[in-house]
Amino acid sequence: MQYISRNLESVVQKVTKEYPVVLITGPRQVGKTTMLQKLMENTNRSYVSLDDLNERSIARNDPELFLQLHKPPVFIDEVQYAPELFPYIKIYADKYKEKGAFWLTGSQLFRLMKGVQESLAGRAAVLSMTSLSQAEVCGESAGPFRIDFQELSLREKKREPADTMGIFERIYKGSMPAVLNGTVSNSQIFYSSYLNTYIERDVKALSEAIDSLKFLRFITTVAARSGQMLNILDIAQDADINQAQAKSWLNILEALGTIFYLHPYSNNLLKRLVKTPKLYFYDTGLVCYLTKWSSPQTLESGAMNGAILETYVVAEIAKTYLNCGMEPFMYYYRDKDAKEIDIILEHDGVLNPIEIKKTAAPRPELIKTFHLLDRASVPRDKGAVICMKPNLSAINRDNYIVPVWMV
Repeated sequence: MQYISRNLESVVQKVTKEYPVVLITGPRQVGKTTMLQKLMENTNRSYVSLDDLNERSIARNDPELFLQLHKPPVFIDEVQYAPELFPYIKIYADKYKEKGAFWLTGSQLFRLMKGVQESLAGRAAVLSMTSLSQAEVCGESAGPFRIDFQELSLREKKREPADTMGIFERIYKGSMPAVLNGTVSNSQIFYSSYLNTYIERDVKALSEAIDSLKFLRFITTVAARSGQMLNILDIAQDADINQAQAKSWLNILEALGTIFYLHPYSNNLLKRLVKTPKLYFYDTGLVCYLTKWSSPQTLESGAMNGAILETYVVAEIAKTYLNCGMEPFMYYYRDKDAKEIDIILEHDGVLNPIEIKKTAAPRPELIKTFHLLDRASVPRDKGAVICMKPNLSAINRDNYIVPVWMV
């Protein structure tokens, strides 16, 4: 098994010197524990996992004793199993003010964040970890994705090019470390067992009454709608559950870091905009498994190819921000006339419109909706079409053509 370096490593090392507590949240098996164990090599930090039922019992029933047995600096894995620890971690942090005393991980954002907000506000650096990004797989330490020609030119030099089929192979395989570091050879077998563990452990920890088969049908229904506007009624009908249940289960998928939303961009100068978010999965391999595509070739020529390419690009851009410890300010635009812009990046007081297309020869009309942002109160800056063209190029002075493999 080969360890793949994570872009988040430098952020963890930085915040360890600034905060008493570093908390890393993210889905099961994305590499949180592996990365932190790598970083604690040759240090005096100890490790304990609350997957161990004996340790979990002590942490829950006698948190004070637990912290005497596992003195800081300590790495406590799967901390969501013992929220009783949080007040005691707070007491320790306030008393000793020791930087980097606690490293914590957890795969259940929902319960976890509640405990953090109540006990560790201002004391904890909270970082989100996702499955591997394209940059990490290529061995590159990339900053946040920006529509800046100089930055894009640097990416082009460092990155490994991929043609359309190569991109769809990446999409199909997914971005879980076990699939990409050689631990498992068959992504479909991996996702089968992953889903089973995910539902039986993480999902049921958030809602014990869940029927596993019903939830599997539900997550399959949601996967088929990745890259689309959220329609809870539609999902509920297809999954044969009621709308309240669908809403609650979507919250679980979001809490576990499986899905995320792009909200429509709006400000008071832009009228007639839709208010519904678009739904995406972080890991396209999971989407491909759930929607039963048999190969990258059938996926590339199939009905879902546009939506899954969009899912891949949106997730990859989001990862470049999260991997730097930053919040991605990403939106989409759609008005009542069905005019749409796939992504709007907002940073440093400007907006970058981005269109995603499965074409190697993007035409100028792909950027014709970009001017709709000129009515916004935030100025529009450079735009881009992210597509299958093999190299960095431009439509005109203000709008670039960016290959998918450069994201």
